[in-house]
Amino acid sequence: ADFEQVRGLVEAEFEVEEGLVEYGVPTFFVRLRQDSKQGFLRLFERLGSAGFVPVLKRREGRVVLQVVRRPPLAPSRWIMNVVLFLVTVGTVTVTGYMLSVEWVGKGLMSNPLVGAGMFTAALMAVLGVHEMGHKLAAYKHRVEASFPFFIPGPPAPFGIGTFGAVIQQRSLAPNKDALFDLGMSGPVAGFLVAVLVTVVGVRLSHLIPLSAVPPGAEFLEMPMLFELIVTMFPPKGAGEVIWLHPVAFAGWVGMLVTMLNLVPAGMLDGGHATRGLLGRNARTALSFAGILVLIILGHYLMAMVVFFLSLQRHPGPLDDVSKLTTSRKLATVFLVLIFVLCAAPI
Repeated sequence: ADFEQVRGLVEAEFEVEEGLVEYGVPTFFVRLRQDSKQGFLRLFERLGSAGFVPVLKRREGRVVLQVVRRPPLAPSRWIMNVVLFLVTVGTVTVTGYMLSVEWVGKGLMSNPLVGAGMFTAALMAVLGVHEMGHKLAAYKHRVEASFPFFIPGPPAPFGIGTFGAVIQQRSLAPNKDALFDLGMSGPVAGFLVAVLVTVVGVRLSHLIPLSAVPPGAEFLEMPMLFELIVTMFPPKGAGEVIWLHPVAFAGWVGMLVTMLNLVPAGMLDGGHATRGLLGRNARTALSFAGILVLIILGHYLMAMVVFFLSLQRHPGPLDDVSKLTTSRKLATVFLVLIFVLCAAPI
């Protein structure tokens, strides 16, 4: 009786050629209709209320739809999100303070705590908006996802105080459109904030003569977009070297994070978008191309991380048959442009 009920729901959206129970799983060989993408989403909604999810794949030239039980979700422990956020704010603030001390010494800032607060607000805004972009996309497509987990790291001079943030995706995307949106939303949202932060930071920065650069100072390679912002919104003062305000450095970090997340590999944001756009095989090939780009840019540690991530098979969306919309295909050009504008050697 349960099988016949499930079959009735499937037949309301697809033409069923054959139905059987395969290893205890209701399995249907179906033919697609003109509105099969929307039909799958309707079936996804109806089965979801009963604790089941549909899975649509191609198998040996045929379209197969299986109905599986939704795995139980562990209760969210938001207290861990709060603790990690507070610890990350602390380590990032220490970094901002260390960056601001030199500014106080040069007479360009009255209180290092002000610079520390500005750096922390700028960097956490970039990371937070990036992750909330993912969260909103997950909410839109009814994908279970946690709130952001901020990852604290060693503060200056050993690091920047954080290794970024992640969101735990607890269910699969319903189709390729949702998977693409999940990958694209974070980098685009974080990119926009990084641009705003960089404009503000560059205007707060100062040009100084090369002879005034203190011993031990580090020179940073600037992404193309950063150089464009410097041209449009030049810093104060005169000289050949830009003495970066802590907020400008936060913008530089934001561009770096955006670029790394857009590498089309593994479970990175770029890997999600590529899987939705081109499928499994193309994603695998582009993963190694992305690793090569990271090596050329000098991001050797990240290249190793991406290599190990690439060894993990991407689960793909529940509906792995329907096509990506044309507008999302065109949006890929924008993602590539963001990657190029934010790319810089380490």
